[in-house]
Amino acid sequence: MKSMRKLILLVFVTLLTVFLPVTTQAHPHIIDAALKTEISPDSLLEDLRRVQVIFLGEFHDHAGHHRAQLSIIDALDDDERPLAIGLEMFRKDSQATLDRWTANDLPFLKFMSVYNDNWSMWQEYREIFMHARNEEVKMLGLNIPRDITNKVLRNGFKALPEEERQMLGNVQCVVTPVYSDYIRQAMGGYGGHGDQYLHFCEAQMLWDTMMARNLVEFLRENPDYRVVVLAGSGHAWKFGIPRQMLEQAEISYRVLLPEVSSRVERQSVTRDITDYLWLDEGEDGWTFPN
Repeated sequence: MKSMRKLILLVFVTLLTVFLPVTTQAHPHIIDAALKTEISPDSLLEDLRRVQVIFLGEFHDHAGHHRAQLSIIDALDDDERPLAIGLEMFRKDSQATLDRWTANDLPFLKFMSVYNDNWSMWQEYREIFMHARNEEVKMLGLNIPRDITNKVLRNGFKALPEEERQMLGNVQCVVTPVYSDYIRQAMGGYGGHGDQYLHFCEAQMLWDTMMARNLVEFLRENPDYRVVVLAGSGHAWKFGIPRQMLEQAEISYRVLLPEVSSRVERQSVTRDITDYLWLDEGEDGWTFPN
C-alpha cells in the first residue's frame, strides 16, 4: 500500500512538471545597476522610452553585442517619436553618405567604399546597417578624422597644430586623476604609464568630447528625435560621451553596457558606470524573446 502511494505521488509530480508553465525567466538577463536586480525587456524598454539619448556599449567584434543593440533599435523605431542611430564608427564628414544610404539612394558597392574608409568588420555590423536602410532609420556620423586622434595618441593634445585645434572648436583635454583611473578600469586594469598613457587618455577624451558635441548639435537642430548611440564600452560608459554631453547640454539619457569579464561584471557594476548591464549568458542571451 505504501509503495502504491509513492507511485501515485511520483506520477502526480511528473504531471505537474510536464503541464505547469515554466517560471524561469527566459533570455536575456539584464540587471538594473542601481537596484542590483534583474528586469524584464519590457521594463527596460519602458524606462528607455523616458529619455532622449540611449548609449549602448559594445566590443566592436562581438556579434552578440550587436544583436542586443539591434533588438533595442528594432523595438524603438516603430514608436511615434523619430529615432536616429548615432555611430562612433562613422565620421561626421561622411554624413551625406549615411543620409543617402538610409534613403535607399546609394548603390551598395559605393556605400561600402565609404564604409571601409570609416570602419571595418562589416559582417558584425551588417544587420544594423541593413535594418536602418530597410526601415529608413536615420544614422549619424559622430566621430572625427582618425589622423587627428592618432596625432594625439603619438604626441599628446598640445602637439596639435593651432589650425586643427580651431577646427575642433578649441576643445580642451584636461585629464584628471579620476578620468585617468576610469580609463584604466575601462581597459581592464591595463593602459601603460607616463606620457604614453597620458596621450592615450587625451585621445579618448578628445573622441568623447567631439562625439558628444556632434550629438548635441544634432539634437539642438532636431529636438524631437530620440538617439541610440552605438559606441565601444570605453566611450559609452557614463565617464565617456555621456559626461561630455552633460557638460554641453541638459539631455536625459540612459547607458546600457554588455557584461565583459574583468571590465564590467555583475558582481561589481554600479550606477556610476551604467544604468543597466546586459549579462553574458552565452550565444542565446543577446536578443529579446519573440
